[in-house]
Parts: sequence; C-alpha cells; structure tokens
Amino acid sequence: MQVQGQFNARVFLAEQMTRAQGLKLKRLSEEAYQPAQYARDLSFTEAARRIQVLEAEIELANSF
Repeated sequence: MQVQGQFNARVFLAEQMTRAQGLKLKRLSEEAYQPAQYARDLSFTEAARRIQVLEAEIELANSF
C-alpha cells in the first residue's frame, strides 16, 4: 500500500535540479557568457547535461 503524498527521492531528483546544480549552472553560464543556459525550472538531468556542456566549452576556451 502506498501512502498518498509520500516523498519519493528518485522522482524528485528526476524532476527538479538541486540547489547545488542551480548555483553551479548559474556560475558556469555567466562565466561562458551564455546566461540563457540557466533556467530555474530545469530537471535534474537537463541541468547535469548543461553543466557538462558548459564545463567542456570553458575548458576548450581556456586551452587556447
């Protein structure tokens, strides 16, 4: 039997980015001059993908 309103961490993490992700994504998007990459309503997975892409872009830019 499942209680209505029960907290499910997997569903929460799949649906909403964490505070740490939000802070990191905001910092990276500003550092990469791409503020549009940050949005408050991103999913956990989408935020992780954008963080990875921005980190790669910044690393590439710093290699020149």
